[in-house]
Amino acid sequence: MATPLDEQVQNFAVANLRRRPDVVMTGGFVAGFSPGTDSPYLNYATPLPGTSPTRADIAALVGAFRVRGLLPRLEFAPEAAPAAAAALREAGFGTEAVHEYLVCTPDTYTDPLPGGDGPRVETPATDAEFQALDAALAEAFGGVFAASADGAARLRRLGQDGGEVRFVRAGDGGCAGGATCSPPAEDTAELAGVGTRPAHRRRGVAAAVTAALTEAMFARGAGSVWLEYSGESSRGTYARVGYRPGGTRLYVSLPAAPPA
Repeated sequence: MATPLDEQVQNFAVANLRRRPDVVMTGGFVAGFSPGTDSPYLNYATPLPGTSPTRADIAALVGAFRVRGLLPRLEFAPEAAPAAAAALREAGFGTEAVHEYLVCTPDTYTDPLPGGDGPRVETPATDAEFQALDAALAEAFGGVFAASADGAARLRRLGQDGGEVRFVRAGDGGCAGGATCSPPAEDTAELAGVGTRPAHRRRGVAAAVTAALTEAMFARGAGSVWLEYSGESSRGTYARVGYRPGGTRLYVSLPAAPPA
């Protein structure tokens, strides 16, 4: 059964995708596409909470991806859309991953580095700073995506469109690591892309940028901030800031059928 957090996170996912430059709404789904990239992490769909899609609805959704040459892919809180989860599996969608999400509220928030002892957190402003952050995140995530001019531009646009971006400067003037947070919607915001270059890990960079972005969202009136984590070590970092277990998010996709 869906919890209020599941409903909130799923409603946020819908609102967030509706901000994309290319949006398709069909059969109880919202698909958001980012022109200029075929990255599955930037082109995906999500169901409306409680929707019960038909086979025709799912076929129409798949068609919206196929006509763009993209992998049909969804991200969502399955407890908030159980019928959609079942229908997608029946249609052949396979599970990529199931991630736990964590939630922080003003009541649970804790400064992990009190007294100003942590790294100095900054907001990027120049092209060089956005490029350095994009390169640092690409390195931090092991080449899942390559550093690019488009990536740096997306980071800049996120800040211009109401989100927040933060980084910690390295001793050589480059970037040690950073993170981003979406514009708030549904009284919450998603903190994502927390990454630290390997040479700068275990120095409080992730905790510092997480705390700075969380505080920034609370200062803007958000009732909560949520995120997904990639391992127990990162979960410990977020727990120090006040992030607590919330629920799960499901990632599914439909590979192309093999030729007959």
